[in-house]
Amino acid sequence: MTFNKPSKGKELFIFPSVEQCVSCVQVCLDLTGFYLPIYLVRLDERDSRLVILAGEAIEITIEPNGEWRFLE
Repeated sequence: MTFNKPSKGKELFIFPSVEQCVSCVQVCLDLTGFYLPIYLVRLDERDSRLVILAGEAIEITIEPNGEWRFLE
């Protein structure tokens, strides 16, 4: 997880880890390979997980270490 130092009056931005970025691209390629639409890719600032919403009801989270799983 990477933090940018905020200027005065600016917010702190959190970026995904390299492992999360690689896993995100792999998961998105797999999803689009099945012709599933990807509706949302979002970094949850509370716990630094990437969240992907796709298809009819697919929810995937990617941990900072790059491991991903389906949410039920």
